[in-house]
Amino acid sequence: MKKISALPADDALPGWYHTSRARTPKPAHIGQKKCRWAIIGAGLTGLAAARQMALNFPDDEIVLIEAQEVGFGSAGRNAGFAIDVPHDIGAKDYIGDVKTAKLILKLNTLGQNYLKDLIKTHDIQCQMSESVKYQAAVGQPGIDILEAYRSGLEKIGRETQMISGKDLPEHLGTSYYKQALFIPGTLLLQPSALVKGLADTLPANVTLYEYTPIKAINYGDKVTLIHDNGSITTDNLILANNGFASEFGFLERKLLPTFLYGSLSRELTQEEQQRLGGKPVWGVIPAHPFGSTIRRTVDNRILVRNSFTFHGNGRPGQAELQKFVENHRKSFQRRFPMLPDVNFEYTWSGAICLSENHEGFFGKLAPNVYGALCCNGLGITRGTATGVLLADMLAGKKSDLTDFLLASPGPNKTPPEPFLSIGVNSVLKWGQFRAGLEV
Repeated sequence: MKKISALPADDALPGWYHTSRARTPKPAHIGQKKCRWAIIGAGLTGLAAARQMALNFPDDEIVLIEAQEVGFGSAGRNAGFAIDVPHDIGAKDYIGDVKTAKLILKLNTLGQNYLKDLIKTHDIQCQMSESVKYQAAVGQPGIDILEAYRSGLEKIGRETQMISGKDLPEHLGTSYYKQALFIPGTLLLQPSALVKGLADTLPANVTLYEYTPIKAINYGDKVTLIHDNGSITTDNLILANNGFASEFGFLERKLLPTFLYGSLSRELTQEEQQRLGGKPVWGVIPAHPFGSTIRRTVDNRILVRNSFTFHGNGRPGQAELQKFVENHRKSFQRRFPMLPDVNFEYTWSGAICLSENHEGFFGKLAPNVYGALCCNGLGITRGTATGVLLADMLAGKKSDLTDFLLASPGPNKTPPEPFLSIGVNSVLKWGQFRAGLEV
């Protein structure tokens, strides 16, 4: 028996969760259960895998297990960008190998289209907006990045528009940025509302258990998942729990649970909206990867997301929230001096699962155990796509994208603690320092 020593323990005020519609969580599992397929993690990957498994195996019950409540965890805490285009920060043009970049574009587009179809089919109210993404720079180093990225995107046939600083207030209201690259194709979403809607529209042969944290696991001819109120024995297990896969005995010392911090303002008044100006909905990704992500939402709020920490156990540190809300306030004031009295209603942390070599894991982990793990910051599109493709692979369906994912070397091994935490947090601090005024 392998005991699970670390469980999700997210902080209490994720703004997307509290400003999306309330729902009644599905009951926790109680007693003993047997099934053919079980999935750990009801985030975007797990939800996609469960839905596709249900379609591929209509006569089987698919059991989906979530430790917390759907929409409360990391899937409901990101910035809400469903991005299709690749962005390889290790390449000079942010694209790298063109053949690989086109496959990544195809993979991300699969995830994006899958979600778009579900949102429209089930009328999921998640504030979906199309073609409102900008990548923006404050100084010359960032402008150079934008120029390089535009050149790279041209190689894979993607049209972009470079917007000068003097024209940006018409788009964003703020005159803070000196140049921006408008990249059509991204969806903006309310992430917690999205996953809540996906969970409540699952096929009838998916059984979702919320508030059912797995405390121990037995591997063998069958896999037994043990929790406080019983157990679930399954023929096949799918892990869709990102950094927590290490707790289940896989990819140990290969996953980097990294936390980003977000704050969401109160709703802007009509007068404040007029004072701000610009388009009513937009999202800004920073040119420098350690800068601030900013959004103006459908319900007239401002999101500020920046500041990074690494926690090897996958659990956020409570001490950082108060410190980083001050970072958010400074970032807000620099961009929106015309809104001096707008306060934040919510501040939270959200995990992304990274790897040292920017590779994820897809495929078989052990006999009867499979995983789609580590999206390296693209959880909405890539997580959805890999969940779908893993379910298809288990049904005997393959494609060029399946082959592409299976050919990945997977995440690199990292140094042991305490060297890992010291090293990663040092890199994060240095990156944020170098981002300068883009934070």
